[in-house]
Amino acid sequence: MRSRFQFVDDHRDAYEVNRSSYYKWLVGAEARAVRRREDRLLAEKIRQVHGESGGAYGSPRVTAELRVTGLRVNEKRVARVMRAFSITGIRLRRRVRTTVPDPATTQVPDLFQRDFTVAEPGRKYMGDITYLPSGTAGSSISKAEESHSSPIRAATVSPGLRTTQIISCSRAWTHPETRA
Repeated sequence: MRSRFQFVDDHRDAYEVNRSSYYKWLVGAEARAVRRREDRLLAEKIRQVHGESGGAYGSPRVTAELRVTGLRVNEKRVARVMRAFSITGIRLRRRVRTTVPDPATTQVPDLFQRDFTVAEPGRKYMGDITYLPSGTAGSSISKAEESHSSPIRAATVSPGLRTTQIISCSRAWTHPETRA
């Protein structure tokens, strides 16, 4: 990322900028160069620890390993250097598969064809279901809305993911007497 003051320095004649800020930036150039050099050295040490872990360690564990070797380093700095040098750990979070298609059913056509615009209300209605991981089971929120106006018209929260949720949610909107 390029500093705004570097840009101003390159185009000195064209722009006016607060002089004290510009000169403070100019004086700090050497300190920034030293920090970049130290970050490169730290990145090499991080790569070594990261490689020894088989690429599994993230910034907290890399920081702990570096501290064991006697290096005084902050975890935020390790995280920043790992981000800057594209060093990432393995994420062990299990991915939840929320949609299991039934092979016996046919593909449902996309009636919207990714066009959610309408000229007048009451032409396009849509439903959505969102999975919320919580504990061992998980829940889901379903909502019904009209494409013309963005407010959600009805919403339900239920355990699991079922298409019946969308149906009951849309019924609650279109038939207010069925609302619980």
